[in-house]
Amino acid sequence: MNYPVDLKYSKSHEWVRYEDGVAVIGISDYAQDALGDVVFVNLPAVGDEVTAGESFGDVESVKAVSDLISPVSGVVLEVNEELEDSPENLNGDPYGAWIIKVEQVTDEEELLDAAAYEAHCAEEG
Repeated sequence: MNYPVDLKYSKSHEWVRYEDGVAVIGISDYAQDALGDVVFVNLPAVGDEVTAGESFGDVESVKAVSDLISPVSGVVLEVNEELEDSPENLNGDPYGAWIIKVEQVTDEEELLDAAAYEAHCAEEG
């Protein structure tokens, strides 16, 4: 598994990268591996509010449908529309294929650094 140290992580397996105060959010390598082949991503709309710990969409794989849980609170600035046509990008490059970008970010206290997230995944595994 890959746990880039420049990212923050949620216990529900989403990652966060900050770019000029905007939270870029995707799913971790651990999550995409557990899901299997991703076939559909249900995305929120630009302007929707997201709340830390609550669902903002879902990912459908050949195995199951899993909620996407927001690691932070804020307002959706942008969605990765490429995932509508190519959801498999989440499998091929989980840290390059972001899902949403969130502005007005709050509620980031629960985020883990790479070492703590790796330990969390080891406990689940």
